[in-house]
Amino acid sequence: MQPNNFTTDFFGIGILNGKTPENLGVLWRTAQNLGASFIFTIGKRYAHQASDTHNSVKSMPYYHYKDFNDFFDHLPKGVRIVGVEKTETAIQLEDFEHPRRCVYLLGAEDHGLTREAIDRSHFLIQFKSEFSLNVAVAGSIVLYDRSRNKPFQ
Repeated sequence: MQPNNFTTDFFGIGILNGKTPENLGVLWRTAQNLGASFIFTIGKRYAHQASDTHNSVKSMPYYHYKDFNDFFDHLPKGVRIVGVEKTETAIQLEDFEHPRRCVYLLGAEDHGLTREAIDRSHFLIQFKSEFSLNVAVAGSIVLYDRSRNKPFQ
């Protein structure tokens, strides 16, 4: 009998307290192009984004959570939170082994992730950048890294 090669790998990406609606649309378009299973927001509601030219919210599940606790309480079992934030303890993206099942959590450009989100993330990652990047650009870099043939945890 052959082993079952079926895997249940999946991932989503979202923004905590997103600042500008344009960033949501750009990030969601990238998420759809690079294989995300779902997209989400925490703290602000989605409105149609002109920058989401693929209309991703009609092509993949979209979730909204009123706050971080609502998000955390509704994570699928076994999913790991990968926070994207420049900290002294964050793992460099090029050295990071992405979890098979996870959510990538980004903060708004002006405030980043909250202390609670940082503390409750299973992993924190960062990448080399001289200055802070637009949240959609940062998320796109993380998604591109996942799409490469790197090993999973």
